[in-house]
Amino acid sequence: MLNTPPSPTQPSKYDRLIEAARMHAPAMTIVVHPCDETSLRGAIEAAEAGLILPILVGPEAKVRAVAAEHRLDIGNHQIIDVAHSHAAAARSVELVREGRGEMLMKGGLHTDELMREVTASATGLRTQRRISHVFVMDVPGHADTLFITDAAINIAPDLDAKRDIVQNAIDLFTGIGLGEPRVAILSAVETVTTKIPTTIEAAALCKMAERGQITGGVLDGPLAFDNAVDPEAARIKGITSPVAGRAQILVVPDLEAGNMLAKNLTFLAHADAAGIVLGARVPIVLTSRADSVRTRLASCAVASLYAAARRRSAQVAAA
Repeated sequence: MLNTPPSPTQPSKYDRLIEAARMHAPAMTIVVHPCDETSLRGAIEAAEAGLILPILVGPEAKVRAVAAEHRLDIGNHQIIDVAHSHAAAARSVELVREGRGEMLMKGGLHTDELMREVTASATGLRTQRRISHVFVMDVPGHADTLFITDAAINIAPDLDAKRDIVQNAIDLFTGIGLGEPRVAILSAVETVTTKIPTTIEAAALCKMAERGQITGGVLDGPLAFDNAVDPEAARIKGITSPVAGRAQILVVPDLEAGNMLAKNLTFLAHADAAGIVLGARVPIVLTSRADSVRTRLASCAVASLYAAARRRSAQVAAA
């Protein structure tokens, strides 16, 4: 299990994820338009750490110029030359469809530009599952790795979309070796009331889990944030469940709430926030210019672990 709390002499949650990913073959990764220092360095460092095997897709002259300027060694990595960022996104998606990549990694282009190609109905990477985002957060002083979803893709998801958002997060949690997750469906209060529709959706999602429409995790909700993550807050409110006070996946009501929660933890609690997009044919690493080296490596490690799990499942199915 990767989710045991570290002692002062043990590696952090991210360090354990990175070490776990190194135990598997590095994932073939399509890096989309790595034409700035941050995105190119992130891909090269992840390759040097044994997490990915990158294929760099972008204007070759620009990629090489960035590498030369910042003394990044890209000599062993394949570069696929395209004219601009839009062409890089389109070609990268095409490479995945051709079976040449197990992961996508966003480089120096806008997320919308990449996701437009990913979600294209005829040529993209859609599956029957709704595409969603998960922040994998290492919060200082908190024992568990916290997953927050969805704080980046789905603005105001309905109940059907939330079912997929929850299932995507559970599949990631179990796929990277963290065990069966405790999932809190968040709202402002922990009681069901018609005055707050998200409490009704939370209760419905829990019933869906009971009926087998969501599998692999233990759900409870609605729960307010405090009684989802703090055992004492749950005790004071008289909430008794396997999830209350011990949640590992936090499902937020909408993007605005999730974005504020993730950024509050990042800037006030000094948490690291790795990011990955799920529900497409392959996991997608979304990096930010503000990400630390460790966060970039953690994002790649999480996606690589998930790609390895999917690789094993495909091998078992083919056997």
